[in-house]
Amino acid sequence: MAGEQSGVRHRTRHSRRRVLIGVTAGAVAVATGTGLGITAAVTTESDEGGPGAGAYRGATDEIVRGDLTGSTTASGTLRFAGGRTITSAGGGILTELPAPGSAVRLGDRLYAVDNVPVFLLRGKVPAWREFAIGMDDGPDVRALEESLRELGLFDGEPGKRFTWATANAVVAWQRDNGLDPTGRLPLGSVVFAGEDLRIGSLTAQVGDRVGPGASLFETTGTTQVVDVDLRLADQRHAVPDTEVHLRLPDGTETEGTISSVGTPTERDSPGGGGETVVPVVITLADPAVTESFQEASVTVDIPSEQREDVLSVPVGALLALDARRFGVEVVDPDGRTRRIPVTTGLFAGGRVEISGNGVRAGQRVVVPSR
Repeated sequence: MAGEQSGVRHRTRHSRRRVLIGVTAGAVAVATGTGLGITAAVTTESDEGGPGAGAYRGATDEIVRGDLTGSTTASGTLRFAGGRTITSAGGGILTELPAPGSAVRLGDRLYAVDNVPVFLLRGKVPAWREFAIGMDDGPDVRALEESLRELGLFDGEPGKRFTWATANAVVAWQRDNGLDPTGRLPLGSVVFAGEDLRIGSLTAQVGDRVGPGASLFETTGTTQVVDVDLRLADQRHAVPDTEVHLRLPDGTETEGTISSVGTPTERDSPGGGGETVVPVVITLADPAVTESFQEASVTVDIPSEQREDVLSVPVGALLALDARRFGVEVVDPDGRTRRIPVTTGLFAGGRVEISGNGVRAGQRVVVPSR
């Protein structure tokens, strides 16, 4: 008979714990959504002898002191930065095109018309004229000399004047590429870009007759970024240089930094109508992590609120003591448990900030079985 009564008490304790956990989950859902709301459910007392009767042997976790950071979650798109259409500088028969998906780097051949190649050089201004001795000074000359220096062919300090040193460097470059060593570059023989180019879709084919300005192919940069359309209500969290957390489609997690924030923009929403969003661009801390993706949907966690030097527990450790109060069940060193009322603060990352009399870092608290 004693064994049967013990079994009944044992089952009663576990039954009441399950009821308690169910109520707590509802209360946490309300508290997380509003930061203030509490459900009207009331927990039951523990088994005979009070909360501290017997040594607790279930799952526990620790009250931790530290910083707690909340976040705003948004959906982003991984893509290659930039975008530019390459057009023909001259007329003739198109005799060479790059392969889609390939990368064209400083000094590489970009395309050819009538078997005359056009090369990629580095510069933020377009190459709008011929390069030769006697030309007017300009920023395009500086870009040419900077490219030649990066290729190891120009030793001087890049400037705006095309000098004999510039011409000699051009001659050396032309010889390296099997061209006539004239020391001058006709208009259309080079294309300036601020970075290496990744080739997209072709808009012309080898053998086509093209004229000046004809579209040849699309390009982007070789650097990947993440675009996020942030809700207007969350725009205060979009601060340049803020570090963010990224989750890729294959489950890989990595970090990034907000590099630019645009002005509020109207976007078409899937359900029809318009929605105002804030365009945000994120650069990757480790570009190698996304090399296997060309374009992909990414989950972005942007820090929102932060609490420094606070106590926190897993959200599952919260108990609804009554219709207005939360608490935690602390496990004392002797294994007995007792409930302590707490005030909740920030919910973040599966944890919740707590404070209250008798609550301190290092204490063990009861959590649902894992």
